Amino acid sequence: MRKTKVLIVEDDAAIRRGLADALAFSGYDTLEAGDADRGMDMAVKVDFDLLLLDLVLPHGDGFEILKKARQTRPTLPVIILTARGEETDRVKGLNLGADDYVVKPFSVKELLARVEAVLRRSPERPMDIGEIRIPEGVVDFSRCEARFASGDRIELSEREMELLRYLAQNSGRVISREEILSHVWRINPRGVYETRTIDMHIARLREKLRDNPDNPRIILTVRGMGYMFQREGESA
Repeated sequence: MRKTKVLIVEDDAAIRRGLADALAFSGYDTLEAGDADRGMDMAVKVDFDLLLLDLVLPHGDGFEILKKARQTRPTLPVIILTARGEETDRVKGLNLGADDYVVKPFSVKELLARVEAVLRRSPERPMDIGEIRIPEGVVDFSRCEARFASGDRIELSEREMELLRYLAQNSGRVISREEILSHVWRINPRGVYETRTIDMHIARLREKLRDNPDNPRIILTVRGMGYMFQREGESA
C-alpha cells in the first residue's frame, strides 16, 4: 500500500526531526531538506504528495520555493511553517498558492489535523489502486497488464501505467495536458507547446484497453480541456 509522502523543508534540525517522527508515527512517509537549495531541488524533482515549507531558510527564501513548486505542480498541497506571524507574510504566502499557514510554535496534533484537512480537499491526494475494472476486464497495476474476460492479457509500458494510474486516481476530474506533463512526465509545462506525445500515449492506452476512440468509455476526451477517466458504471 502506497503511503502519502510529505516533503519537510525546515532549517531547524530539531523541529524537522520532530515533524518527521510525528508524521511517520501517523503513517506518512517523509523526505527532508534543511536549506533553500536542497528544498528547491527536491520540490521540483522528487515525487511527493504534500509540502511543509518554512519561509526563513539558509541560502534562500521559502517564498521562492513556493513559487517554483507552483509553476511545476499547480495543484500541489502546501502548508507554510514559519515563525513569521505578520499579516503581510500570511497574505503573500496564500496569494502564492499555499493551502494553509501555521505559525510557530504549534502543536503536533494541530499540524497533523491541518495536513489531513489539506489532503482531503486536494485533487492530488493519492489513492491506493491495485487494480481497476474496465468494461471488458481489469487492469492489474502490480503486474502491469490488462486482463480480459476472453483470457487475453496485454502488457502495459511503465509510462502507460503511470498515465493510467494518475487518471484513475483523479477519476471524474478533467486532467489538462499541462497537469499530465507535470505529474506523469515530471517536466515543467511552462513553455511546452507540443503535447502530441500525450495524445499518442492516450491513443495507445485506448487501443490496449479496447476503448473505442470514437466512443470511449474509459478515457474520455474533454475538448479544449484534457482527458478524464471514467470508472465502470459511472456516467460522464
